[in-house]
Amino acid sequence: MSDRPFGVDPPARPELRRSLSVVDGVAVAASSTAATTSIGIGLGVTAGVVGPHLPAIMLLAFLPVLGIAGAYARLNRVEPNAGNGYVWVGRSLSPWLGFMVGWVNVVASVAFLAYTTAVTGSALLQLGGEAGLHRIGSLGLDPDSTAQTTAVGIVVLVVVTLTAVTGVRTAARLQSGLLVFEYVVLLGFCGYGIVTGPHSFSLSWFDPFAIPSATALAQGLLLSVFCYWGFEAAFTVNEEVRDPQDASRAGTITLVTMLGLFLLGSVAFQRVLSQRELAGHGAQGLAYYGDRLADQPLAALPLVALMFSAVASLQAGVIPTARGMFAMSRDRTLGPVWSKVSSRYGTPAAGTLLIGALALAVAAGALVIPRLADMIDAIVNAVGIVVALSYALTALAAAVRFRSLLRDGWRQGVRAVLLPTLSALALLGLGGYLGWSLYDSADHLELRADNGWFLLLMPVAMIASGFVAAAWAKWVRRSPYFRTGAGTDADAPELLTTSH
Repeated sequence: MSDRPFGVDPPARPELRRSLSVVDGVAVAASSTAATTSIGIGLGVTAGVVGPHLPAIMLLAFLPVLGIAGAYARLNRVEPNAGNGYVWVGRSLSPWLGFMVGWVNVVASVAFLAYTTAVTGSALLQLGGEAGLHRIGSLGLDPDSTAQTTAVGIVVLVVVTLTAVTGVRTAARLQSGLLVFEYVVLLGFCGYGIVTGPHSFSLSWFDPFAIPSATALAQGLLLSVFCYWGFEAAFTVNEEVRDPQDASRAGTITLVTMLGLFLLGSVAFQRVLSQRELAGHGAQGLAYYGDRLADQPLAALPLVALMFSAVASLQAGVIPTARGMFAMSRDRTLGPVWSKVSSRYGTPAAGTLLIGALALAVAAGALVIPRLADMIDAIVNAVGIVVALSYALTALAAAVRFRSLLRDGWRQGVRAVLLPTLSALALLGLGGYLGWSLYDSADHLELRADNGWFLLLMPVAMIASGFVAAAWAKWVRRSPYFRTGAGTDADAPELLTTSH
């Protein structure tokens, strides 16, 4: 029931402008997933954990993520909402867990923006090096310096944040152009590498049982889940597409496309680079790969693609995060500034600018980790754990919400209940096992990317801060969300009915 007095109309629900097509949704989701960045950087990080079994780990991680995507699509069909998991989990499981999903998605996205800011700066410094720019005055330019890459990346983040304010349609057009260039370069260089690479192809690359240890398997899977993370950005703009079902189509198309690109990239990289080369070059892995295949200026094309991917990913990261906070603010679980819609652009402009500012602050805070490669390792591990938690809770919400379909036949029950449940349990198990492994791997805290307690502290802090924010929303803001778990749009029909 509504908490509004009888006979008083509810305030108008803040509305976003519907202007996007399914192609625009794919552009947003694909840019958020950032295949070129994941291949150029994520494959090297993952190879350092699982060795030469990159194709196996990418295929294995795809299975639970596919189950999660099915849960998102089914929930989106019955309740499209910019808050997606925040609303769906709140309604089906618990408002506290729903808020936690919304919160960890926000903090993980802000951490991701800080990481991508540095990656963008690194790509630009590498391009400068290829062009002969190695110093500015007495300062030597170092693409592996967190301070330098962050400083350069911050300039780009400011620009893309301002662009995101003008609307998703504008951003999607920019991202579509960047994606076309990225994919042409990626397909060309990966295809050429597969054909001409000096290292022999091996079917053992696809054997998950050959991965060195259970800990390596768990960490590799969560790193791979991180690579797939972002397909759900299509669902954060489901109030801005012309047909909400386009969001489901965009998410599924993006996820399957990412699988193909990751398999292509993992095989190509291992045909061209040795394991030591692949795992040892960090943020400069794609540039090194290009140098092994071609002479300049062609060798710089993968690096340009990486820069475009990072820029698009920055913009795509700002957009869904602002939409998630828009949905939470609409329910009074966050402050009203996040749900202010620009009359000129039809977007949450103030919230978008604030997201950019928060990302700048986190990027500056990441300077305590001097090497870019170490910062990447720390953030990717932390985000992988909290994303697995968010995905798992959303899948469980789908299983609970559609449990009645178990009575409609075996096929319906498997798709609607069993697959999401198995996917959720797999991700929860992986996250829990990795968390314990990190705790057990050290006996003291040190601000280093190879310190298990430090790596574990980051996701724990993300989750713990969510409980503090939820308590504030429930008892200080007195948000009605904590009585129903339903989002504003779900409550709107009830409010209209009970107000007359």
